[in-house]
Amino acid sequence: MVFTEIAASASERTSIGSLIDALGDRSFAALLLFFGAINMIPLPPGASTFLGAPMILIAGQMAWGSRRVWMPRRVRETSIGAQQFKTAVAWMAARLERLEKIIRPRYWPFRRRVGERVVGVIALILAIVVTLPIPLGNWLPAFSITMLSLALSERDGLLLAVGTAVGAASLIVITFVIGSIALMAKILWNHAAAYF
Repeated sequence: MVFTEIAASASERTSIGSLIDALGDRSFAALLLFFGAINMIPLPPGASTFLGAPMILIAGQMAWGSRRVWMPRRVRETSIGAQQFKTAVAWMAARLERLEKIIRPRYWPFRRRVGERVVGVIALILAIVVTLPIPLGNWLPAFSITMLSLALSERDGLLLAVGTAVGAASLIVITFVIGSIALMAKILWNHAAAYF
């Protein structure tokens, strides 16, 4: 895993810009994988909004057909401490290792650039959902993005199908949650209004 190599040599704060530069041509799928996996880690409320924003930029550029990741200077300069970065990468690597054992090139339905754009469109929708302030609502779409990025990097059509299905399921679940919250709020409002 490329991030394990970067983490092993990290001795000070690691910026998003330095990650992009180190990844080079592999940056789209690898960065999408990194931020997707990071958003699966239990984090304080509001963290998904901050960590989901780079995914929107990455996925949007993939969908547009860009050849290299571009990030605003402020985002590029955002950094994480060496120990925090190593801990996050170790957490990701331990879980992704199991997935990587069963991933291989198979049934890939697209040419390289077309596949990137298709994954970009799906990931963009899911990345927007990740940033929404829904309790525990970011885990499933982040997991889907992680699978999609792995599928893209390995050209695994079977994993692409599974990742897309998980993404669709996450959208259904989150739509149901939002609908339930809206219905509950309406019921409470109507009850409160009856007393005034």
